Amino acid sequence: MLNLSINGKRHALDLDPQTPLLWAIRDHVGLTGTKYSCGIAQCGSCTVYLDGAPVRACITPVSDAVGKEVTTIEGLSSPAGQAVQAAWRELEVVQCGYCQSGQIMSAASLLQRNRKPTDADIDQAMQGNLCRCATYARIRQAIKVAADKLNGVQS
Repeated sequence: MLNLSINGKRHALDLDPQTPLLWAIRDHVGLTGTKYSCGIAQCGSCTVYLDGAPVRACITPVSDAVGKEVTTIEGLSSPAGQAVQAAWRELEVVQCGYCQSGQIMSAASLLQRNRKPTDADIDQAMQGNLCRCATYARIRQAIKVAADKLNGVQS
């Protein structure tokens, strides 16, 4: 039995320790905001946090999450996370939406570390998140809007 803490709730799961964390989150806990896409950690759609650090859930064994806090898009409630989600809505970033939970998780992680990111900082932080709809310009603008909100800048 593996005991996980996901978004502050405890879950006891009877899984092979090598099962990808993504399947534990989606299939066994029922949180479907985290998406499966490439399955090889190249697109970022499956991004979640382990103890606050972004990881790709599609290649992370569930055993790596034991004793750590897992945060998914459903549990993203930090000030940076809320600012990013508000900016996403304000700028209507989403097209098909499939990659957006991973994009938001990576963007919030960036703003938790750096509240005044440059374009280069944003490009660096977001390079592992792919969007087939190519909403990159709106993603970058939403991150800047979220940073301004975190810094108390009026728009």
